[in-house]
Amino acid sequence: MALDSARMNLTHHFLIAMPGLEDKAFNRSVVYLCEHSERGALGLVINKPSDINLGVLFEKIELHLSRPELGNAPVFQGGPVQTERGFVLHEPVFADADKPNESVYASTMTIPGGLEMTTSKDVLEALATGAGPRKVLVSLGYAAWGEGQLESELAENSWLTVGADPAVIFDTPVEQRYDKALSLLGLQAWTLSPDAGHA
Repeated sequence: MALDSARMNLTHHFLIAMPGLEDKAFNRSVVYLCEHSERGALGLVINKPSDINLGVLFEKIELHLSRPELGNAPVFQGGPVQTERGFVLHEPVFADADKPNESVYASTMTIPGGLEMTTSKDVLEALATGAGPRKVLVSLGYAAWGEGQLESELAENSWLTVGADPAVIFDTPVEQRYDKALSLLGLQAWTLSPDAGHA
């Protein structure tokens, strides 16, 4: 089947797990897709907090966090891949007026739609000094799909998709993010059937 003419690109979208998706890592999850291309997809689960907070994480990496409002923020389980690596989803931070589209951090993916995802430690060092992006979500691990895998899961009704709203990521309490993401589609969790429908 030729998909080339109408390539689906869900970058800067939410994947919302359908009730029938029972995989422990993804049950009732909302995934923010940082990248989606013909090679596959990469995203971060934004509503599964781990058992550590940023204060503890910064102690582990021997940085003093001088932004007290971030200390109790949870570190998220971003997905089942590379769970020992940190990923920081944040609002854009640009170098200066000379390079208005260049991130200040060493290893940053700029996501079309307005967010950035940084994997280098310098963003954490900036947060430690009280600088850095104002709005951040820190996760350990990420979610990944190989070529055609996400499209297959969508065809099996494993996920709903909707354009991402950064307010769900940064301004919505964790326990409300699933319902808030569904509300972007005008849906509520109780209206979803756990059984996938096939016409």
